[in-house]
Amino acid sequence: MKVALVQQAKTADIEKNKQDLADDIRRAARQGAELVVLQELHNSLYFCQVEDTNNFDLAEPIPGPSTDFYGQLARECRVVLVTSLFERRAAGLYHNTAVVFERDGSIAGQYRKMHIPDDPAYYEKFYFTPGDLGFHPIQTSVGCLGVQVCWDQWYPEGARLMALQGAELLIYPTAIGWESSDTDDEKQRQLTAWQTVQRGHAVANGIPVIAVNRVGHEEDPSGQTNGIQFWGHSFVAGPQGEFLAEAGTEPTLLLVDIDMKRSENVRRWWPFLRDRRIEEFGGLTKRFLK
Repeated sequence: MKVALVQQAKTADIEKNKQDLADDIRRAARQGAELVVLQELHNSLYFCQVEDTNNFDLAEPIPGPSTDFYGQLARECRVVLVTSLFERRAAGLYHNTAVVFERDGSIAGQYRKMHIPDDPAYYEKFYFTPGDLGFHPIQTSVGCLGVQVCWDQWYPEGARLMALQGAELLIYPTAIGWESSDTDDEKQRQLTAWQTVQRGHAVANGIPVIAVNRVGHEEDPSGQTNGIQFWGHSFVAGPQGEFLAEAGTEPTLLLVDIDMKRSENVRRWWPFLRDRRIEEFGGLTKRFLK
């Protein structure tokens, strides 16, 4: 299966951002992509650098204007499309939500981000209610997709639960970057850790992983920090954690061929699911065991 990862820099002009995405989605389809994956919160700048109630105006209902826009694109291009939207569920109730569109433009399913960070420049708990849809893969015409969002990618439990329900791919729309005060060594450690933990999900579950990050520098509107330099490096790892493709730090349309049959053989060689001692895993439902 040919997969396209759309790695872009964002501006304050939401309509321009959407048109840029549309251009890359169409370009990916012309090059044979069957599945197109966008980055986290791709319609706008990463607004979570500050706590500002005016930013809730960016949220939309699902279905809504953005799902109409991307559904039409999926139908026009005949691709399965993974998007990431700021969902307004009700007044005062908002989610960070991935929406997957089928080739006919219909909504195949959605996932609400479960793990919500709260760090300097990543004040997501101010905006997003933790997801309540659970970890359930979305069935599409190109396969069963285990879609999660950004901070979820650090947690092996979500990846495992997706795999145990038949996910054939793990997909993570992402917005992550460096703060300028970090040393070069620390920046490299962060990037390596980000890739390593997701490659570990691929190995542990015997299925490919797709991670799509944004790029570019986005200023902190409050001026309290030097903003975020999003590091890009979107990538696809195969079921043994091997890199199938990796982008750099510039806007990129990355097309990758994934052998969807390879996971079957890898799981036969490394039968991790067979050997799990599930009767001893009860402690995983506890916050801490000491």
